Amino acid sequence: MDFQLNEEQQMLQDTVGRLVRGEYSFEKRLEFSETEAGYSEAFWAQLSELGLTAVPFSEELGGFGGGGVEVQSVMTELGRGLCLEPYLQSVVFGGGLVAQAGNESQREQWLTGIASGELKAAVALQEPQSFYDLNDVETRAEKSGDGYQLNGRKAVVIGGHCADLILVSARTSGDSRDADGISLFALSPDTAGVERRSYPTIDGAKGCDIVLNNVQVGADALLGGEGQAGAVIEYQSGRAIAALCAEAVGVMEVANELTLDYLKQRKQFGVPIGKFQVLQHRMVDMMSELEQARSMAILAASVADAEQSDERRRILAAAKNVIGRSGQFISENGIQSHGGIGMTWEYNFAHYAKRLITINHQLGDDDVQLERYARLMQAS
Repeated sequence: MDFQLNEEQQMLQDTVGRLVRGEYSFEKRLEFSETEAGYSEAFWAQLSELGLTAVPFSEELGGFGGGGVEVQSVMTELGRGLCLEPYLQSVVFGGGLVAQAGNESQREQWLTGIASGELKAAVALQEPQSFYDLNDVETRAEKSGDGYQLNGRKAVVIGGHCADLILVSARTSGDSRDADGISLFALSPDTAGVERRSYPTIDGAKGCDIVLNNVQVGADALLGGEGQAGAVIEYQSGRAIAALCAEAVGVMEVANELTLDYLKQRKQFGVPIGKFQVLQHRMVDMMSELEQARSMAILAASVADAEQSDERRRILAAAKNVIGRSGQFISENGIQSHGGIGMTWEYNFAHYAKRLITINHQLGDDDVQLERYARLMQAS
């Protein structure tokens, strides 16, 4: 099979790569992480100016009309720079939910802003008790006048602390773990009753928990049919998983490069430690894990925008499982190869390792994905 990017896709990846290399040094990332936003507003503006925030959207909305491979090209380069900007949350996941579930008026109202980068969206689907199950929704939305009243709590909303639009799942019918009965609402964070509690995450980003206390919204805040958001959320979480896999490959590439460079420079007994066979074998294993992860990320990208099916579900679960295991292997063995310096805050490898571990836990870790894959295989 030909896994080479076409000319347009390669140009896209090269553009993002040049931007990241030129504007996103490790030292600058540390500075961006300490700001109130937790990322660089200037870099986000550059992504927007180059049209990169419009990559996955249709040309009618001012987009690039790109698919899974184009998103992969962007996310891999953002991963290489450990970029903190909410591209996944706003453009891929949030924009995907609005594009699939929203009506024409809602798409025109919100997607145009997301595509231009002027509007940043965050996705509030996970709850304290849900443990990766996005159907486990206890937040309630009850009819109130011409709209709805929302009550509940959402957890680990990455980018939610500074989002302009928050997409919230809430149950309008059924029990807390039913796939049916989940609705999707678009909220302004300034709406009365919305409380955000922000905190840093271990990988240097910022997130928040959101408390909804008698939040009143109009009927126009409902995306799609009432109680019919479960299938939309599942499909778009699959697209987000494919994007995460692509990001992880970029992170792994740099983690391996840093480790190999260290093995060439660090000396013990008068020779570079890379001369020792046991460390050579470890480096080969790390490179093998990277290539396996790369193959699965390409496979995931190929089905990201495909019609929903059990085959698509299986591929995405398998890809996320492999990505999670490979990322953990590279993180652990990279730290072993570096020694104590590999865990220090001042050295960049530690931050790549933290991002890989965090990616494993986003949208289901490797154990959860293995269970999903096994269930799908048994049902086929």
